[in-house]
Amino acid sequence: MPHYFIAQIKIHDQAEYDKYLDGFDEVFDRYNGTVLAVDDHTVVLEGTWPLPRTVLIRFDTEREFYDWYNSAGYRELMKHRQRAAEGNVVLIEG
Repeated sequence: MPHYFIAQIKIHDQAEYDKYLDGFDEVFDRYNGTVLAVDDHTVVLEGTWPLPRTVLIRFDTEREFYDWYNSAGYRELMKHRQRAAEGNVVLIEG
């Protein structure tokens, strides 16, 4: 069953965040995921969505998601994202 990684992000240090982006594809391409959407202008229809950037990534299985998320390469990149931005990150089953 597919699983979806959803992140809300507010970048406060673009140069540091660019370090995350610069290495993202090289690490991500090793895993069976698909970036479905990245939007810096999320339209809120109901409720609140506190951070402006939304990222949606699909993985065919929960295992594939965790293989990527827990990989040494992504863990190293994540340090740049966490220094550069605040975020909310969830995994949902689809």
